Amino acid sequence: MTPDERKRSIERDNVNSPAHYGQGSIECIEYIFDFLSDEEIIGYLRGNIAKYLHRWRYKNGIEDLKKAQWYLNRLIEHEEKVIEGRT
Repeated sequence: MTPDERKRSIERDNVNSPAHYGQGSIECIEYIFDFLSDEEIIGYLRGNIAKYLHRWRYKNGIEDLKKAQWYLNRLIEHEEKVIEGRT
């Protein structure tokens, strides 16, 4: 990926709101979370964190680090809800 391609990619905000996930009435991740158990949600989030941390040097650079951070933040939010008894 060239520097210009990376810049355009970041400008589209592929981390927080990728265009290809906003086609329905709800976000794809909310649909996924709706039918997964707590343990499955944790596994899903951990798997995505690992994926983006593994590939960042070879694929999308900082964008992949931000995606890993996004999934880590979701994992933290999920665990806080579990501790508070809200899931």
